[in-house]
Amino acid sequence: MTEQVSITTTANKTRNLILGIVFDGIGMLSFTVPLIGEFSDVIWAPLAGFLMTWMYKGTIGKVGGVVTFLEEILPFSDFIPTFTLTWIYNYVIKNKDAS
Repeated sequence: MTEQVSITTTANKTRNLILGIVFDGIGMLSFTVPLIGEFSDVIWAPLAGFLMTWMYKGTIGKVGGVVTFLEEILPFSDFIPTFTLTWIYNYVIKNKDAS
C-alpha cells in the first residue's frame, strides 16, 4: 500500500510541475502582444486562480489561487511564475520542513 501511495505522489508531483510550467507560460504570453495581452488577463486570471485551487488542495490551493488571480490581473506582473513557485513551496520547502 505504501508503494502505491508513493507512486501516486510522484505522478502528482510530476504532473503538477509540467502543468505549472505550461500555465506559467500561458500567463506570460500576454507580454508578447502589447495592450491586447493585458486585456487577455481579464479572462486568464480567474481561470488561473481556479486551476491553482484544482491542482493544490487545502490552504495552499486557496491562497495560491488568490495570489495567482492577483498576479495575473495586475498589469505588468505576468512575469512571476506563480504556479512554479507554488510547486517549489509545496514539494521542496514544505517537505523539507516536515522532515
